[in-house]
Amino acid sequence: MPRLFAALEVPHDAALSLSLLRGGLPGARFIEVEDYHITLRFFGDMSNQMADELLEKLDHIKRKPFSLRLKGIDVFGSKTPHSIYASVEPCEELLLLQSDIDRIAKRLGLKSDKGKYIPHVTVARLKQVKLDDLLPYLSSHGHFETGYFPVNRFVMMSSHESIGGGPYIVEEHWQLDRQPSSFE
Repeated sequence: MPRLFAALEVPHDAALSLSLLRGGLPGARFIEVEDYHITLRFFGDMSNQMADELLEKLDHIKRKPFSLRLKGIDVFGSKTPHSIYASVEPCEELLLLQSDIDRIAKRLGLKSDKGKYIPHVTVARLKQVKLDDLLPYLSSHGHFETGYFPVNRFVMMSSHESIGGGPYIVEEHWQLDRQPSSFE
């Protein structure tokens, strides 16, 4: 059974910028550069038949390409920090794409993600990191940002059931098609 999630790939230049955040924090397990991505929707383990049905439904998504950038870093887990992430600057097109994917998953009866969708790139997973180490790290990297990068497709990735999930494999991709407008 594949463990699947829909995602946006992080281009090489942005991944190189993210890689500069690696290190300098005891107890942090930094994500491998080739595994950086922006999750759109986690689906989890599913049968091959359900995966095929999901892939077929995702073929019907029609959205325009758009641009994103990463801006700032933060931490998940207010009481017990468990992950450091790079924030995605707010983008309506990203949220519309994510909403389309989420709606398809719900129609297929797939279990919903918990909580509100927060677009991000996980930089490190934390285990017993001391707050005295975490705060200076966040402070020194708080002004992190990348340039804008184009988003021309979204992908279906598979992961292994392991600590951190990687390495990730792109199983399928969908191009974002430009819709003709009255100005073209």
